Amino acid sequence: MPYQYQSLRVETVGGVLRVTIDRPDSDLNAVDEVLHAELARLFSDLRHENEARAVLLTGGGRAFSAGGDFEWFPSLQQPGKLEELRRDARSLIWDLLDVELPIVAAVNGPAIGLGATIALLCDTIFMAESATVADPHVRVGLVAGDGGTVAWPLAVGPARAKQYLMTGDPVSAQEAERIGLVNFVVPDDELDHRAMEFATRLADLAPLPLRYTKAAVNKLVKEALNTSFDFALAMEISTFHSEDHAEALAAIKEKRSPSFKGR
Repeated sequence: MPYQYQSLRVETVGGVLRVTIDRPDSDLNAVDEVLHAELARLFSDLRHENEARAVLLTGGGRAFSAGGDFEWFPSLQQPGKLEELRRDARSLIWDLLDVELPIVAAVNGPAIGLGATIALLCDTIFMAESATVADPHVRVGLVAGDGGTVAWPLAVGPARAKQYLMTGDPVSAQEAERIGLVNFVVPDDELDHRAMEFATRLADLAPLPLRYTKAAVNKLVKEALNTSFDFALAMEISTFHSEDHAEALAAIKEKRSPSFKGR
C-alpha cells in the first residue's frame, strides 16, 4: 500500500518495511503538529499492511526523535487544538500496539518524550552506543501523558520508572541495556545493519505464530494501558493549561531556570 508523508520516509527492503522519522526542517525530528499527526496515521496504516513481514523504525538526522517541538506548544492553546492532540495521541499508542507485524526500533540518537515512548513500545529495541532515552515532560510542566507512564514501569518497574519520569533525567544506552529498558546496545556504525539483520530474521519466520505471539504479549501491555493511559493523558491536557507550563516555555525561550508555583 502507498505511504505518503511529509516527515516520514517509507521503503521496502525485502520483507521489511523500513520507516525513517525524518522531519525535513528539524535535524532532531522534534514532534510538531504534522509529525504528530503522521505518526498517528503511520500506525493506523501499518495495521493494514499486507505485503511486509516486519517493520524497522529508525530516525534520520541526529536523533530518533527529540520529543515535542516547543515552538508548536503555544499554538495548542487555540480552541480545539488540545482535543485534536488528545485524540491523535490516544489513537497513536493504541494503533502502535495493534500493529500485527513485529516492529524493531533502531534508536540512532536521542529518543525523548513521545520519541522514547514509541521506541519503548516497539517489540525489539536496538540502541546506538551514543544514544540516550528520556521522558522530561515534568521539566516543561507537563504530565507524561503520551504513554510514558505505561512503557517505563513495564520495562523497569514502578520505582525506577518514577525516578526517571519524575526527574526527566536521560538514560545512557549502556544504562538502558543494564536496567532492561532496551534489548541491544551496538556501536553507532553497526546500528542499522544489526537492527535490519534482526528485522529480516523476524520477516523470515512463519508470520501467523509471530503475529499472534506478539498480540498475546501485547494483551498484557494493553491491560496497563487501560489502567493508567487515559488518566495520564487527561492530566497532561490539564497541565497544558497550567501557569507552570507557561513558565517553563518562557524560561526555555529566555534561557533561564524556571520558577514553578504549583498552579
